[in-house]
Amino acid sequence: MKKKKLQLRELKGKQSTVISASEKKLKTYLPAIFSFVMLIVGIAIDYFDAFPFFKGWVRIVWYTVAYIPVGFPVIKEGWESIKNGDFFTEFFLMSIATLGAFAIGEYPEGVAVMLFYAVGELFQNAAVNRAKGNIRALLDARPDEALVYRNGDFVSVNPETVNIGEKIQVRVGEKIPLDGKLLSNKASLNTAAITGESKPDTITQNEKVFAGSINLDGVIEVETTKKFKDSSIARILEMVQNATARKSKTELFIRKFARIYTPIVVFLAIGLTLLPYFFVDEYVFRDWLYRALIFLVISCPCALVISIPLGYFGGLGAASRNGILFKGASFLDAMTKVNTVVMDKTGTVTKGVFKIKEVVTKNNFAPALNAVKGEAEFPVLSEAEMMKYLMAMEEQSTHPIAKAILEYKADGTDFKASEVSEVAGKGLKGTVNHKQVLVGNKALMTSNSIDVPPETDVIVESIVMVAIDGKFAGYVTIADELKEDAHHTIQQIREAGIAKIIMLSGDKDSITQQVAKELNIDWAKGGLLPEDKLNEVEKLKEQPESTVAFMGDGINDAPVLAASDVGIAMGGLGSDVAIETADVIIQTDQPSRMARGIQIGRSTRRIVWQNIGLAFGVKGIFLILGAIGLATMWEAVFADVGVSFVAILNAIRLQKMNWK
Repeated sequence: MKKKKLQLRELKGKQSTVISASEKKLKTYLPAIFSFVMLIVGIAIDYFDAFPFFKGWVRIVWYTVAYIPVGFPVIKEGWESIKNGDFFTEFFLMSIATLGAFAIGEYPEGVAVMLFYAVGELFQNAAVNRAKGNIRALLDARPDEALVYRNGDFVSVNPETVNIGEKIQVRVGEKIPLDGKLLSNKASLNTAAITGESKPDTITQNEKVFAGSINLDGVIEVETTKKFKDSSIARILEMVQNATARKSKTELFIRKFARIYTPIVVFLAIGLTLLPYFFVDEYVFRDWLYRALIFLVISCPCALVISIPLGYFGGLGAASRNGILFKGASFLDAMTKVNTVVMDKTGTVTKGVFKIKEVVTKNNFAPALNAVKGEAEFPVLSEAEMMKYLMAMEEQSTHPIAKAILEYKADGTDFKASEVSEVAGKGLKGTVNHKQVLVGNKALMTSNSIDVPPETDVIVESIVMVAIDGKFAGYVTIADELKEDAHHTIQQIREAGIAKIIMLSGDKDSITQQVAKELNIDWAKGGLLPEDKLNEVEKLKEQPESTVAFMGDGINDAPVLAASDVGIAMGGLGSDVAIETADVIIQTDQPSRMARGIQIGRSTRRIVWQNIGLAFGVKGIFLILGAIGLATMWEAVFADVGVSFVAILNAIRLQKMNWK
């Protein structure tokens, strides 16, 4: 019963929200609707001359009433700008033009110009709100409660009050409130708000889960690993909201241009009104003032000031919907100029998860190894027995390779190691079942006079050797797996026109070269320290006309991410330092999204320049026609508001495009 009441209350709340939104929308459009009806009725009365009294003051009052709902807010904005020292704004231009039309008796045209300008502003706001839909979706994805286990029961609290390490419960259809690791056996999650992927993601026990993901199947439990303010959804929101403040060079140029362009236009209009007096025989002030007013309306830079930021905002929104977060429009622009891509290996094109590739025991080698220097043959161990010795030793290590080894499943009771010590840069030594055991690389074996099969010298993967009581027992190879889209990434980057693809890795050079060859990468270098990677990228940047994008994920990649022209970090597996330093974040951890980011950047830039060309072209033609008296105020409305409409619709296309 209590649950039904709660659902009913939620339903009523949603209905009231919809009603209030509809009322708000109606109030927004009501002034324009009122002015439009008054204008149409006034023009009809004028045309048919139906009412003889509709003349003089009656006609003036009628059109004034039609003008005020749409004109007063614009005049008010213009006045506020003047008080703040900013005289030459589009509000000032429209106010002067329409009031001037009233002054010379062109009342319908004065109302029409202001009405269409107001409608244009409404279209602009609607387009911006549509572009902000992705951000609103992220805001909606923020969980507002968390069921946390305290004092023997799950209680509902604000997510901001949950501490790291606490256990939370997430029911079917609810959002995960904080980042954490899954305690349940498995979970099916909708991660669209985080990664842009609509396909459900299956997560298994101890894997990471992100705040904002929706639980699709069964009640799950999660152990929190981050505070709410540091969660993935909070980080995304902060980056997307801050991105709009970082303007592109084109956007900044247009804003500066508008501030210079508008006063020039005003003085040209004044000149167009007064100068003909000295050069025209039959000078009529009213006619030249009318031309000047048309000139002002046509020259209003609305299409530029509106459509260009809207274009970049649409690009940022489209990118975030595809799981790519640009930290500003300037980086969206920079992405279009990239001609050299440098990438890390581990965690970028590979999964960053080591797994045992092969287990080899002594009996796989030549018989000569079974009896060295006349010594008695050492008993050959089975694979399972050798792994027990190896796993017992690696239990004492925190190295990622140790974790991969410990995932190996051996039969029987695990052995226990004692007196384990680390040999720096070489491996481990200790005692297992009263036997002396060495686990590590060839250098460890050689330093302890252990004969190593020469066949191991040609192995590319990471290798862990095992020696028991001074005799070589075998080895395991450890390899990192390529991401599913690794090959597709290189193919798409090449299709995007990138001439040079390079791999720089801290992993050993032989492994790096093998991965580079498999992926058909132009040039690769391994065994690099962070400063070595930085030096290589700096050399690339010194080349003329070279724009370098670096894609990485680890703490050691942070210096290179900061130094490159465009730094791209993996947002899921990547370290916090790399994510903070980078200019672009790929939330899905799919390197192929980089090519999609280039596509979105190029489409955005193309649409922005289309709008610039359209605005200047149409306005230039109509400015000339207006100055020589061949364009009326109605044509001026088309040249200003019409171009703005077309530019806005063109910018909205970015939000509807599908990138593959």
